[in-house]
Amino acid sequence: MGLTVSSDEIKEYERLKIISPLTPIKEKIKFFEKKYGCTFEEFERKLREKEENFEEWDDYIEWKAYTETLNAPEKKLRDFSE
Repeated sequence: MGLTVSSDEIKEYERLKIISPLTPIKEKIKFFEKKYGCTFEEFERKLREKEENFEEWDDYIEWKAYTETLNAPEKKLRDFSE
């Protein structure tokens, strides 16, 4: 008696492998959006227009890393869903 796994079950498993690490990344991004009251893109633009603030630049670097980390799996998920 063997185990049978359908292609849909394999696809769902692969999809879950892609999305499961996204939740903590999204939470970090939400933290920064709440802290600064704007999106990353808006924050980046505002940051470049004013005098340098080291705390904000530290947050910018971290926020940018989370944003870039989130974008890669989301693209992979879109490609996988097609």
